[in-house]
Amino acid sequence: MLHSSIRILGFGFGLLFFLGGLATLATRSPEALTGLWGIVVGTVAMVVSVLQTTRYRSIDAERSNAEPGPGGGEVGYMEPRFAPTTEVFTDPSSHRVMRVYADPRTGERRYRAEG
Repeated sequence: MLHSSIRILGFGFGLLFFLGGLATLATRSPEALTGLWGIVVGTVAMVVSVLQTTRYRSIDAERSNAEPGPGGGEVGYMEPRFAPTTEVFTDPSSHRVMRVYADPRTGERRYRAEG
């Protein structure tokens, strides 16, 4: 997960691009259509900053800004409703073996590094 200050900075730059694009369009000159690029780039940067999450993390872990565990997965207390599955894989970026835990009732999944 990106540090929250980096996400805020990305959102700020996106907002500047967006407002710059609007200001360029407001000039109504022949070159004003280039402002559309600023609006598009700014919008994408703001949306990415808001929606960016870390792989293998639950919404609860993201909301509480909990530190990611080994391989980016969950650490700490695992609710008893999550049972280990036979699904095991190697995370391509950390090369850690990850196990999938699932809630059989809802299908919600959690990931935790093995070993």
